[in-house]
Amino acid sequence: MRTVTSITLGISLVVCGAWSVALSAQGATVQTHIGHVLDSFNGTPMNMGLLPTAMAEAKTAAQHAGLAAKATALPMVQTHAGHVINAIDPTIVAQGPGAGYGVKKAAQGVAQHAGLAANVADANAMVKTHSMHVSTAANNVVAMSDEIIAIAQKIRMSTSLEEAQKLATDMQTKAEQLTTGVDADKNGQISWQAPEGGLNQAQQHMNFMKTAAGTQ
Repeated sequence: MRTVTSITLGISLVVCGAWSVALSAQGATVQTHIGHVLDSFNGTPMNMGLLPTAMAEAKTAAQHAGLAAKATALPMVQTHAGHVINAIDPTIVAQGPGAGYGVKKAAQGVAQHAGLAANVADANAMVKTHSMHVSTAANNVVAMSDEIIAIAQKIRMSTSLEEAQKLATDMQTKAEQLTTGVDADKNGQISWQAPEGGLNQAQQHMNFMKTAAGTQ
């Protein structure tokens, strides 16, 4: 009798637990995920939104890429290359001028929560469209981040000042493109599409999403 009762109670708890999870998932709205991207997200520096976090870290990365490109001694070029990595992915270089979150992780979060916004029950067609645009631009930034890290690592391993300076110039250009995006097809415009879109394009289409969701 006790066994039957225990089994019944266990099943009830599992069902209730699953029901609670379902209710929690249903509680998320388009506005919830838009807020995570633009306004506040738990775990970021000062709980900023994921996109402002990515932009702040990208600014730091670009600043130190610029310093690396201007440096006239190999150790200084390499030091700033390490600072660039720190701002992009602090799991690789833990110490540096970055905020400790990193462009890459923040951009991954932007792509994730833009996608989650499109999948909730109250998402309309325009939200879904711009969600895809935001996710694409944010994933471009993730790919750019990996490219910059690879260049920075080459600089850190280099034994030639001339080689390091050339790499640093390329790193500076790419670090600035984290924010601006890149006119890959040379048509005079930067779209959200791969491989062009950067954080500015993600911001633009997040604003479109916010308007479409009726949160402005």
